[in-house]
Amino acid sequence: MPVSDSVDRPPIESDDAHSTAGDGLPINELFYSLQGEGILAGVPSVFVRTSGCNLRCWFCDSYHTSWEPTHTWRSLEEIIADVKRYDADHVVLTGGEPLLHQESVTLLEALDDRGYHTTVETNGTIYRDAPIDLASISPKLASSTPTPERVPEGSDSSGWGDRHERDRIDIEALAQLVESYPFQLKFVVADDEDMPEITELLTTLRAAASVTIPDDRILLMPEGATRERLAETRTRVADLALAHGFRYTPRLHVDLWNDAPET
Repeated sequence: MPVSDSVDRPPIESDDAHSTAGDGLPINELFYSLQGEGILAGVPSVFVRTSGCNLRCWFCDSYHTSWEPTHTWRSLEEIIADVKRYDADHVVLTGGEPLLHQESVTLLEALDDRGYHTTVETNGTIYRDAPIDLASISPKLASSTPTPERVPEGSDSSGWGDRHERDRIDIEALAQLVESYPFQLKFVVADDEDMPEITELLTTLRAAASVTIPDDRILLMPEGATRERLAETRTRVADLALAHGFRYTPRLHVDLWNDAPET
């Protein structure tokens, strides 16, 4: 299902309860591809991308779910039927921020009942109790905060800089996620200036969580939504992974298909 050109309900951003109610979800796209990132990179998967996000990373590679949110409203039955069209055992629920939506829990329960392996791509600011086989948690660093000069072309950062900076890290939610699910912590990195913040955050999270957070579950991913940008960042991020004993993750979908939609 391609990126929606029309919105049949108001754009979803966030609310104080971190939830949207109703039968169904705002779906930006649903497609079959290779998992491009993380410990399951290369695995054929169905991607279910919800619309709406509580943050506004300036480099967001799915701006059509945050800065310029679009979606069609799909019932859970329709989503499951679309997933079943593909010969895949893995489903990736992504966004935007899919855990904004209470109905994401119901979808994950339905997928679990049908035997699918589920990965949830989340920014780590919201915890929900759901059957999740891999929580792919990407805490947002200070370098993600938008400024008037640093936003997607044509977008308006008014009010989002302070809001994003305030909400981008939630230690309580992060601790609940790593305690509850198999996890990977995936950090988008541009250069070595990001590393002190990552190590400080890990120290804080390790003190707050009741489970071990091993270094091989810490993934450094080069910032870049195009091949050209990745060419600028990938080598230095790989070097940082080696220096710190963390894992490096590629962005296979960008290497293979550049910034094409539905990849």
